[in-house]
Amino acid sequence: MTDVERSTLLGGRWLGDNFGIDPCCGFPVTSTVGSRRESRHHGFESYEVYPESMRPVETPAGHLQFHLRYEPTNLELLARVFEASGPDFVRVWIEREPTGQYARRAAFLYEFLTGLELETETAVGGNYVSALNDKLVVTANQNQAINIKKWHVRDNMPGTRYFCPSIRKSRPLELVAGFDIAARYTRLQEDFGDDMLARAAVWLTNRESKASFAIEGEADQTDKISLFSHVLATRTGKGAIPLLGPALIELQKDIIGSKTFISSFGPRKSPVFVGENTIRGEVVHYVAPPPEDLKNMLDGLAVFLEKTQGQSPILRAAVASFGFVYIHPLADGNGRTHRYLINDILCRDNAIPDGVIIPVSVAIMADKTSKRHYDAILERVSSPLMKVARPHVSFASKNKTYPDGIQSNLVFTGDGATRPAWRYPDLAPHVDYLGHVIKLTMNEHMQEEADYLRRHHRARGLIKAVLDMPDKDADRIIRSLQSNNFIVGKGLRKEFSGPEVIRQVTDEEWESFVEGVRSAFQTD
Repeated sequence: MTDVERSTLLGGRWLGDNFGIDPCCGFPVTSTVGSRRESRHHGFESYEVYPESMRPVETPAGHLQFHLRYEPTNLELLARVFEASGPDFVRVWIEREPTGQYARRAAFLYEFLTGLELETETAVGGNYVSALNDKLVVTANQNQAINIKKWHVRDNMPGTRYFCPSIRKSRPLELVAGFDIAARYTRLQEDFGDDMLARAAVWLTNRESKASFAIEGEADQTDKISLFSHVLATRTGKGAIPLLGPALIELQKDIIGSKTFISSFGPRKSPVFVGENTIRGEVVHYVAPPPEDLKNMLDGLAVFLEKTQGQSPILRAAVASFGFVYIHPLADGNGRTHRYLINDILCRDNAIPDGVIIPVSVAIMADKTSKRHYDAILERVSSPLMKVARPHVSFASKNKTYPDGIQSNLVFTGDGATRPAWRYPDLAPHVDYLGHVIKLTMNEHMQEEADYLRRHHRARGLIKAVLDMPDKDADRIIRSLQSNNFIVGKGLRKEFSGPEVIRQVTDEEWESFVEGVRSAFQTD
């Protein structure tokens, strides 16, 4: 960045440049001075140009006021600014403007983000003002806001200081998050009927389980797949939200099963990273928060869900699932729990009926491009965080055994440097991603699955109209004819013509089977 460019910076970008801070979440909005007012948007970033007349005083207070007034509040940035600056400029500001709404908001945010008390002898005044601008960022519901008398500020933070995602509002995001899942499911009911969708629900649950394991490279884990499928079918949307206490422990037990190397369930007591072994040693893709932070962070995630009840189910499911995977609180089972939470929250928010699973993992694994998009969305937080964390990562020569039975030689000394990124992630891209995945899943994968089952049911009926037989035998014929281009193979013919078969299938009946299956799957 040139000196000329620096001279044009406003708000959050000025604060970052002034204090030498490059937040992991980046700058969703870059504001600069130019000849005229204009706005440009590129993906999840916006570029705002303001006339010279709107340039604030060239002080931290002046540019923080600009940030709070015109830009979505960047909590990670402010946490790092307050750590670098200390309380002085905020204290001087509030003493100079004890009734100023932006000074009071800054004072509140200083205490919220640092956990420290801002001492001042000046009595504040003025009407109560919200800490966050709900037109710019996702906030707690109005009835969840708490008046903070000390600053005359309404605390509408959607989480706690230990976990509070920053989610910038935008028209594209609101459209995606506003996708009406319940209405789309109702249309599926109208097209296929409750009975067929009930049949599809079983299939989709099994497919979701298989795809979830495929994401983790464990597609051959038949017993575990069946176990997870049972969890999806029986636990989704029931009981307490599985983020805290016994609910999280029981969910982890059900997902993992009895065959496990860990000695205790629930929040881990060991360090963890996401990575892989190579011939050159360990490659670290993401370092998770330390064990001592987990309870407070999970509490913050639970508070978010409490304070945003009634808001977009997609938004809430995205924050719950991706927030959980970034916290990474378990020694084993984080990925499956992360994807489980999507359907769990959607069910609790009445976006989907009880017993219905939206197979998002199927859409994630639909093709290589879809999987890359999933990996890319996870890297939105992990990659920039690792730029800060990597210098603090090392491995000891010997493993250490931790209280949860985990052995690890990971040594991480960068908790202080990475905590603001862990606590205040920018999850707007994740809401957008999940919204598109859910829409794709319902409009294509669920539609296709229900249509296939309807055609399969029709084909089974046509076969049994020619020759009555158990459903499993009819299904065997259907699968064989489909995979063999509607030709009766020798193996299939032999299977139904052997000496142990009570009734031999005639050539004419085989021809009728073929015609029936073909008509069911090749015509509407």
